[in-house]
Formats: sequence, C-alpha cells, structure tokens
Amino acid sequence: MSTNLNQRLFNAADSLRSKMDASEYKNYLLGLVFYKYLSDQLLQTVVEQAGELLKEYNSLEKQEKLYRDFLEDESTKADLIQTLKDVINYDIEPDYLFHHLAKQAKQGTFQLNDLHKGFIYLTTNFEQFEGLFDDIDLTSRKLGQDDQQRNITITEVIKQLDEIDVLSHDGDVVGDAYEYLISEFASSAGKKAGEFYTPKMVSKMMARIVTLGEEDRKIFSVYDAAMGSGSLMLNVKDYIKDTRNIKYHGQELNTTTYNLARMNLILHGVDNENMNLNNGDTLNKDWPTDEPYLFDSVLMNPPYSAKWSSDDSFMEDSRFMRYGRLAPKSKADFAFLLHGFYHLKDTGTMAIVLPHGILFRGGAEGAIRQKLLEDGSIYAVIGMPSNLFFGTSIPTTVVILKKNRTDRDVLFIDASNDFEKERNQNKLTEKHLDKIIEAYTDRDFKDKYSYLASFDEIKENDFNLNIPRYVDTFEEEEPVDMAQVGAEIKEIREEQKQLQKELYDTISELTYSKEDEDWIKGALEVFKYED
Repeated sequence: MSTNLNQRLFNAADSLRSKMDASEYKNYLLGLVFYKYLSDQLLQTVVEQAGELLKEYNSLEKQEKLYRDFLEDESTKADLIQTLKDVINYDIEPDYLFHHLAKQAKQGTFQLNDLHKGFIYLTTNFEQFEGLFDDIDLTSRKLGQDDQQRNITITEVIKQLDEIDVLSHDGDVVGDAYEYLISEFASSAGKKAGEFYTPKMVSKMMARIVTLGEEDRKIFSVYDAAMGSGSLMLNVKDYIKDTRNIKYHGQELNTTTYNLARMNLILHGVDNENMNLNNGDTLNKDWPTDEPYLFDSVLMNPPYSAKWSSDDSFMEDSRFMRYGRLAPKSKADFAFLLHGFYHLKDTGTMAIVLPHGILFRGGAEGAIRQKLLEDGSIYAVIGMPSNLFFGTSIPTTVVILKKNRTDRDVLFIDASNDFEKERNQNKLTEKHLDKIIEAYTDRDFKDKYSYLASFDEIKENDFNLNIPRYVDTFEEEEPVDMAQVGAEIKEIREEQKQLQKELYDTISELTYSKEDEDWIKGALEVFKYED
C-alpha cells in the first residue's frame, strides 16, 4: 500500500512541482488526501449502516449509487443524514464527494468551484473542520493564470489521488504521506522538517517509554506542546489497551501544521471531545492554564536551538521560576523542556528530543541542568544516531524526565551506532527499538551500551551529561602484524619494479620523430630501472 501511496503522491506532485515550492504543494496534496478520506469513509459508513456487506459494494461507484438512492428516497433521507452525523460527525452532499469529482475529472467535466463548495460545506456546518482547508487556495495564481488553467491543474491532481485506497492504508496515511513528501523533495519541503515530523520509529520508542506500566489505564492523557503533525502523540494509542479514552492535548505555532495535526487526529478516529488542540506560541504564553493542565505523559520534539525572548518577566512564570535562570535567547531548548515538565503529573513520564548540546553546555543551561539533576528529575538520557530526522543530520538525544523520585541516578543509553542506512536517511528498526526498551527497563550496565550513573558520579563530572563520559564505546584496535606489513610492502615494491621495467621496454621500442626525441629521452630517464 505504501508503494501505491508514494507513487500516486509523486505523480500528483508532478502537476504542482513546477508551479510552487514543495512546502506549498504538500498542503494541497495532504488536504486533498484528507478530503478523499472523509468522502470514502462516509460512503463506507453508508454501506455499513444500511446493513449491506462491503464485499457486495466493493467499489466507490456502487457505494455512491447506494448513497444517492437513500437520499432520493424521502422516507430514508433524514434518518441517514442524522445517522452519519451521529456515527462520523459529518455528512457530504453526493455531488461534492471526492469520488464524484474524480469521475468528472476523468471525463473532463470537473469544475473547481464544486470542490470549493465541498470545503465550504464541511467548514461551515461542522465545528471540527473550521479553517481546516484554508491552506488550499483554489484561486491561487500559482495553480494557473486563469480559472481554466487552475481547473486543469487540480483535475490532474485529483485523478492521481483518486487511485489511493486511503481506508485500507496500514498506518498513518497523513503521516506517511507527509513523511514521503518531505523525504522525496527534501531540498525544499524538508527544510526544518524535523521540527514538525518525528520519524516513526523514534515516535514509537518515545510512546512505548511513556506508557510503560500504564497499558491498562482507563483514562490516559498525552500532551505535546510542539505537536507538529500530531503523529508523535498519536503513537500512544498503540500501547494503551482502551484507546477510546485517550485524551490528546497539543499546541502548535504554525497554523498550517496545526491544521495538519487536526486532520491527523480526525483520520485516526479521535472524537472531538478527546481532542484539545491550540494554535499558539508555546513559550510566549503558557497553555493550557485551565483544567486539565497536568498530564499522564508529555511527548515533545520541539525546534532545535530556536530563538526566544528570554525576557526577565519569565522569571515570575511558574514554568521557569524554580530553576533560577532562563534558557538563553539563542537556544530555547531548556525553555521547551521546562514548559513540558511543568505540565507533567507527579506520576507521569516525559520524553523530549533535543540536540546533544543540552547535555553539556554551561552558563544558564548548566545551571538549569544542575537543578534538574539535584531534584532527581532526569531519569534517562538516550543518545540517538545522526541523520534520523528530516532537515537535519545532527545526532539527537531523547531525555526522559519524572517527578518526585526518591533516587537521583541517571540511566545513559548510547544507541548512536544502531541504525540501518536507507538512501540519504538513517533509520531505526524494531530490533534497535527493542534493544533500547530492554536497556531502559533493565536500568543496568550493558557493556558499551548503557550505564546507570549515581548522583555523586554526575556531581563529580560537574553535572555534565555528555554520554561518552558514562558509556565507554571505545573499541581497541587489533595489534598490527609488522611482519605481514613488511611482506606486503616488499610485494608492492616488486610489482612496482616489474611495472617500471615494462614501461621502459615499451617506450624503448617506440618509433619516434626527431622533434619527439627529447621527450622520449626524458621518459626513459623517469622509468629507468636496475636489475
């Protein structure tokens, strides 16, 4: 399925790539994939609610006809629309269904205004879709200089996307589509992409860690204050048995990405009542401040070493005041960490991805790190391989934090050498993930991989958490066999001598003119040899 998804996205992107930057055309592609999902889900729901078998209605064409038949019958129309609103929380008029628009596209009768009407219908009638399609500007001159050209452009995109079976996609269709787009077109779409998309296996590792021992919880809350596409916190559902009562809380500064997260949660069947998302600046103003504002887990992959105001007024902010210093203006890493940690319950676990500099930099960062260590807040430090994240090749670290610990020891795991190289990106496998989780759970010494450092050891190291100080991964080189090296050198010299003789003999046998005589003599002098 992923091959089909990727190929169709690539073909659809072909229609847009020459017209706009990849960071713009991915908004069109992802928005249209989402609209197709809503349309196809509605048709499948109609079949199920009618008590029909999907295998009997195994095409969108048949499903659309069934939908139209119900709506044309006045005795069933009202009940069906109400059922759709109860089950999936929306309905779409048949003429605005993605499949219907795709049919028109293939017949050359598609009208851009019909797609626009479909967007307007959803956003004005259903609160959860408000503003969700704002980034799909169907009037943009980048799609074409006039209505006809814009119509042609979107027609080609819709024809490609119609072939994607979004309902049977095994995984996170928006996340997978987004990951493919930013990796395939990294030169433009991938810039700073690590800020709003965490690779799948890293997300899974973090989600597994924060849910350890919580699998049977009836209600479980997760918070991501830099949620990007929302895929990081959505991984929690794979490790909590009762997924119906997971509460998702997230904030995102970028409006486009905020809308992407909303799409992603809706696609994963998250009810509106379990979704509390905000479009705002996490550091500038605390959120959430109303109940609930403490969470069972906190997951974050914030922008690395971002700038922030670091204004003195923040020393009165509950998130930062107990640490005595503020993160420097040029590096907001600890500001994000402290924000997330403030919103963690006393019984919860936090996992955050940050650059390695936070482990050893001095100044204000050193003071904050020391306070966290003195409080016993840092539970584990996991060193990740370089080149895992889109848009940056730097190695990262995942820091695990907990509150109210009786011990102040810190587990160090060096997983930096465990990865598979795929094209231009490194990737973790399930085997690598299991190894990290095993070391995290055992919380013990594993040669050249993990080490449990006492608070006194860390204090002796001036509260420096640089992983090589604690995990020795040095591999001693094998002794050099000097006799073998000598023999190899002798063999090379013999080969060189033989080659020199052959060259001398070859040049000596050449026939040459008077004007080449000096050149030939010079060459013979160079390759002259002694028996």
